[in-house]
Parts: sequence; structure tokens; C-alpha cells
Amino acid sequence: MADSRRRTIIPLLPAQRLPSPAGTGVRFSSPPPLALYIHVPWCVQKCPYCDFNSHALRLGDFHSHGSNERGTAAIPESDYLAALIGDLESALPLVWGRRVDSIFFGGGTPSLLSGEAVDELLAALRSRLPLLPSAEITLEANPGTVESGKFAAFRAAGVNRLSLGIQSFNAKHLKALGRIHDDHDARRAIGMAASHFDNFNLDLMYGLPEQTLAEALADLDTALSYAPAHLSCYQLTIEANTAFAARPPVLPDADACADMQDGIEAKLAAAGYRHYETSAFAQAGHQCQHNLNYWQFGDYLGIGAGAHSKLTLHDRVLRQMRWKRPEQYLAQAAAGQPVQEEFAVDAADLPFEFMLNALRLIDGFDASLFESRTARSLFSIENQLRQAEDDGLIERHRQHIAPSDRGRRFLNQLLQRFLVERA
Repeated sequence: MADSRRRTIIPLLPAQRLPSPAGTGVRFSSPPPLALYIHVPWCVQKCPYCDFNSHALRLGDFHSHGSNERGTAAIPESDYLAALIGDLESALPLVWGRRVDSIFFGGGTPSLLSGEAVDELLAALRSRLPLLPSAEITLEANPGTVESGKFAAFRAAGVNRLSLGIQSFNAKHLKALGRIHDDHDARRAIGMAASHFDNFNLDLMYGLPEQTLAEALADLDTALSYAPAHLSCYQLTIEANTAFAARPPVLPDADACADMQDGIEAKLAAAGYRHYETSAFAQAGHQCQHNLNYWQFGDYLGIGAGAHSKLTLHDRVLRQMRWKRPEQYLAQAAAGQPVQEEFAVDAADLPFEFMLNALRLIDGFDASLFESRTARSLFSIENQLRQAEDDGLIERHRQHIAPSDRGRRFLNQLLQRFLVERA
């Protein structure tokens, strides 16, 4: 069949639900590791495929903050920094005394921040919560918004991992994706990153408008020539409420995209990169620790416009979402109310939420991880596990569960086994 090799992209979080009553009838003996996510919502321009909470800067949006060299409005950095620190302060009662194991600046375009702002924010965190001395601190950067001096400032502030949104080295494809950088900017940014960071990630996309298999593999070859510690390779998908959804481009068909993914996986394996998650590949010892914490259903505090949190309390798993629009977030954070939505996850939904993340891991998980992160016995989902195993979607070895090759190809189908049916 034409779609027999289709890959699926699974969202990290399920859709928001109505708040549950306080307490969900579970008891956790101890919380999992805690990470901090910091969202910077602004971009120079919105890419047509992007459904993240990002907002294009327009000249005149923030008159008091001037403009940058591209003629777009500068971000309201001092106001946003104050809001982030206030947001962190308001969250302290939920995480007081807990160690932060990793930090991730995501967006939007975090590289629009100055090195001084990043330094001040990290100092504010260190003064309020214990930070693991060897914590991985990642900052996402757009190749069109960086210069060597800024990378040096990020490194001096404590950032020790950089993630560059390259997407492609083909000028035609970059233009089709609406990126503000071209292939020369991409190469220049990687050279600067490598001069300041031993640990950096390159984001690549495949299945681009009118892209061929040879072009997809050529992008990967160029990326490999820089020997990044980590590569993220995603298939372009058309998401709702994007410019591409309104005006869809012509994309390669499912079999062509499957060929691209097979070729990418084979080439990366030959180059010594370990495929450890659906779209993630790393040299030995360079898996993204922050993302691993997500996929192992760890905790994370998200601050910034639209940021999500997942926090384990003694009797519930709490989810939060900050106000999404930057102007709303700035006003609400100043008023001490940065959280727009909050609910306790129903205990019956915890197995699905765990699986939604853990089944992205190529090596799967141990029963003990499931039990500690959900406060449920693995036996409580034995029927679903047995059915998934009978259908060839998972493999079980004693107390270890992992998606099979078929399960990775049909991840949506596998995850549906763990959804709770409600009347």
C-alpha cells in the first residue's frame, strides 16, 4: 500500500483538558528529576510551517526598545527578563529546594536575547534553586540572528550546548520554508558555533517542498562534515493554523519520505551516531539530557509566554500553561499571575501520558520507571501491553518494554492502545 511505510510525528503533550479536582488518588514517594524550560516567543518572522508559540516582530511593536539591524522591532528584553524572574519566583512554592538538572532556552528565537540577559537570568535561577554543577544548558539559535560575539557571551554566561535551526543547506528549500537565513548563513553560523561550543546540535528537516532523496542526503552530508555532537532530523508535516495549512505546498509522497528517513538513518548509523529517539541522533555520550528527561516523563518547570510545566507533587501530577501572547504574559506576570491554565492529570490518564513520551525512545523503558513516574503498577496496563505485543508493536524482555520496528513506524497506532475510553 502507498502509506505502508508512513512515519508519524507525535506531539510531546496531549491537548489541554478541563481542570481536574485537586488530588487524583495517587501517591508519589519522590519526584523525578526537574528541568527548567525558558520560552522566548519572538522571531524575526514567522515560518509558514511553524505552529509553535512564536510571534514575528514588526517595526513599531515596541517603540521604546528600538530596532535591530534587520529593521524589525527589538524585543522588550528588560521587561521580559523581569517577567521571567517574577514567573520563576511565583513557581518556587511548587519546586522549592528541588535541584534543576538541565535548562533549555527555546522559542521563538532565544538568540535574539543578549548575552547579558542570559547571564542575569541564569544568575537569578542559581540564587533561587540548586543547579546541578554539570547541568546541560542549551540555547536555540537561528543562523540569521547570530554573530560570534553573541555566541561568546552565551558561553561566558554558562550556556554549554547550542542548537542551531539549520533545516537545510539548499538555498531553494530554505526560501520555500520561509527561513531568514540562506545556505551561506547556515555554514557561517555552524563555524561560529564550533569555535565556542564543543557540544552543539543541528536541526535538519526532510520531506521539503519538491525535495528529492539525493537532496535530503546531500543536506545530511553537509551537516556531517561539521561533526556535530547531535543531530535532530524531522520530517516536515503540515500543521493546523499555519500558513502552509492555508496554502499547502507540494510535498514528496509518503514512500519518498520513508526512503529519505531510511537513508538518513542508515547514513547516520554508518557515521557512528546512535539513534536514541524518534528524531534524535547523537555521538556517544551526547544525548540531549533535557529532552531525555521529557521522554522519561520527568518534571519540568516552564517559564515564559506559553510555556508548559509538568510537576509531580505528592498526590498528583500538575500541568500548567503560561499566558501565550507576549503582551498578555508581560501584563499577567507583572500582576503575579503568569499561569493561564492549570489542572491535575487524572490518574487514569497517567499511563497514556507516560507512553506518549517513553515510546519515542528507541530503547524503551524499564517497568520500574513506569511505576515511579505514574504511581501505577505495570500490571494495571497488562492487557494493553499484551495486545500491543501480539500485534508486533512492542517487544518485552522481562521487565523491559521497547517499541518494535513496526511500533516505531506506526507510533500513533501503538499509543492509541493506552488511551482511556470515556463514556
